[in-house]
Amino acid sequence: MYTLMVVIFILGYVMIAFEHPLKIDKAAPALLIAVLGWTAYVFGAEEILANNSNYLKYISEFPSGDYNHFIVHELSHHLTHHAEIIFFLIGAMTIVELIDAHEGFAVITDRIKTKNKVKLFWIICFLTFFFSAALDNLTTSIVMISLLRKLIADKKERWFFAGIVIVAANAGGAWSPIGDVTTTMLWIGKQITAANIITELFFPSLVCILVPLLYLTFTQKGDVQSPEPSQENEHVINKTTPFERNLIFFLGVGLLLFVPVFKTITHLPPYMGMMFGLGVLWVVTEIIHRAKNHELKSELSVIGVLRKIDIVSVLFFLGILIAISSLQSAGHLTAMAKILEDNIGNIYVVNIIIGLTSAVVDNVPLVAASMGMYPIVSPEMLASFSPEDAEYYRHFVVDGNFWEFLAYCAGTGGSALIIGSAAGVAVMGMERIDFIWYLKKISLLAILGYLAGAAVFMLFYA
Repeated sequence: MYTLMVVIFILGYVMIAFEHPLKIDKAAPALLIAVLGWTAYVFGAEEILANNSNYLKYISEFPSGDYNHFIVHELSHHLTHHAEIIFFLIGAMTIVELIDAHEGFAVITDRIKTKNKVKLFWIICFLTFFFSAALDNLTTSIVMISLLRKLIADKKERWFFAGIVIVAANAGGAWSPIGDVTTTMLWIGKQITAANIITELFFPSLVCILVPLLYLTFTQKGDVQSPEPSQENEHVINKTTPFERNLIFFLGVGLLLFVPVFKTITHLPPYMGMMFGLGVLWVVTEIIHRAKNHELKSELSVIGVLRKIDIVSVLFFLGILIAISSLQSAGHLTAMAKILEDNIGNIYVVNIIIGLTSAVVDNVPLVAASMGMYPIVSPEMLASFSPEDAEYYRHFVVDGNFWEFLAYCAGTGGSALIIGSAAGVAVMGMERIDFIWYLKKISLLAILGYLAGAAVFMLFYA
């Protein structure tokens, strides 16, 4: 059963990786491997837990506990941590959707007037980079593609900008605790702190986008051709006033940025700060729309926006996290960490490999697996090690180099392929970008930026 758990996970992983050819949404196999993995664990408990240190510790504290009690206890323990991530994501998604429903992003995007290609590249890149850190890389990509459609008529010309949006969105999300789901996972899991991830990853992430941007600056010339003006006026359709758009945009972004501050002040989990922000925005929208008719009010309220939340992605995250936790509880991830340590050893090489692998497979399970493979080392534990061991394990303390570099690599490595990140998949779907075109035109630039940012991190912190 120990081996069967790995087989189940690999088969499910293959289905997730080949989601588009199989035409089966990745959430379905994620949920299946979550349940089947724990089921195999239950049926093979006696064999799997024979020498498991966690189980031996459990029965020393609870002598009446058997294998099933231990497994249910482990599942409940992991689910508590997973729920924090899920509630955080739901709150963040709702706030961003509420801003979008009010056309709040038009506060920024309507001010872009230039048609010069190089200037537009820089404006789009930096908007994406900072939007992604404040919101998240997936939402930012969708917003920026909607903007590009208003600015650029030619499809192939727009593809270049869309490609750089993917790279900038992933780079921007990597240095913020709320910008990428994998960074959020590490933050909530207490491997990193918000202030440290911002200060240590900002410059490497910036270099990651500056390298491809500088190349495009010297190779792209001329102006873009704008599309014909549309008669459709979105502001009229959505029935939002300039005051409402400004209020919801600045309040929503401010509340998202307040989440790390709330955690620092109260020491409560991050999802509590996100729920606080959602509650404030909910009250404000109810008040400003209270005089409007029911149909219009429902489109601009939290209740109406909740129908637009990508619950499928939430279920995917939940399934993957539960599946990974079964391998962690059964000891697979510890064994994998031992193999990597024996055969590679260098934590920086391990993370660079993880980052490039995330371009082929989803970075969520990769980060979840890495979090389970390596322990968070406390200062007390570090003091008890031999000098040689202490030198190695210092990378695994809170805000240690391994966790910080993992956030960078997992967040930006997926840009190497268009299917390697949620932002890339979303842009590919919206613009119908050809996989081979991206491979030829953008992938090398993305990899060069990724390696340049990695080199900067290692230069500063290795």
